Amino acid sequence: MKILVQILLCVVFSYGFEAVNGTVAVLEFDGSTQTLLKESGPLPLLAHPKDPSKRIAFVAVPYRHSEDIDLVRIVGDKKELVRLHVKQGDYKKETLSVDPAHVSPPKEALPRIQAEREEAMALYATFTPTRYWNVPFEFPIQSAITSDFGNARVFNDTLKSYHSGTDFRAPVGTPIVATNDGVVVLAKDRYYAGGSVILDHGEGVYSVYYHLSSLPHPVGAPVKKGEVIGLSGASGRVTGPHLHFGFMVQGVPIDPLDFMEKINGLF
Repeated sequence: MKILVQILLCVVFSYGFEAVNGTVAVLEFDGSTQTLLKESGPLPLLAHPKDPSKRIAFVAVPYRHSEDIDLVRIVGDKKELVRLHVKQGDYKKETLSVDPAHVSPPKEALPRIQAEREEAMALYATFTPTRYWNVPFEFPIQSAITSDFGNARVFNDTLKSYHSGTDFRAPVGTPIVATNDGVVVLAKDRYYAGGSVILDHGEGVYSVYYHLSSLPHPVGAPVKKGEVIGLSGASGRVTGPHLHFGFMVQGVPIDPLDFMEKINGLF
């Protein structure tokens, strides 16, 4: 924080972007940009997927974040303030009825839940410098959306969380495909998410697929866009069979449809 404040004192020019909480801001800069700083440290400057004269940066805005985010762009000896204005999304509330054990789990399940959470967060905190994808992203299934990202989740009359992905209608056994090229970094049954697959797409981007009934690929397996990475199911905390699909960027769950639209718009 002190370093950023000191840099801001020297800023000579500023301009801004905006993003909704629970989404990723995809910022584009010309190739002269040397460094992009956030309070927590430098943000990776990534190759533009189509224009070699540009660079891009992801800024993931957590769902519960409400304040503007200040960044500093450094070009030579010039420092520019980049202010990301954070708008609050118009998210809905939904009431669900599920197995009581998945709302208030028994004590014996708590160590498993904690271990699974720590395992996943360690994966999301891993930055793979290789970009595995070079084409637009696609939906993992062509089906109706049954629950949007960001909905407040009221399980059995108890507000427990918000929806960190998008749910698609998917009868048990429906093939689920990879949204883009990547590497399987998790394939296992978990308490809340049920049969789970997580793909690393490189550069801090992970896609997730939950409640599956079949997990054909082992950890470490490379997969191609459109390749079947599992079959839908009704495992974990569910009201019925469906696919929960999402993205984690910089360790933050973000709206997958918004992310795909922004990335695909670069092509």
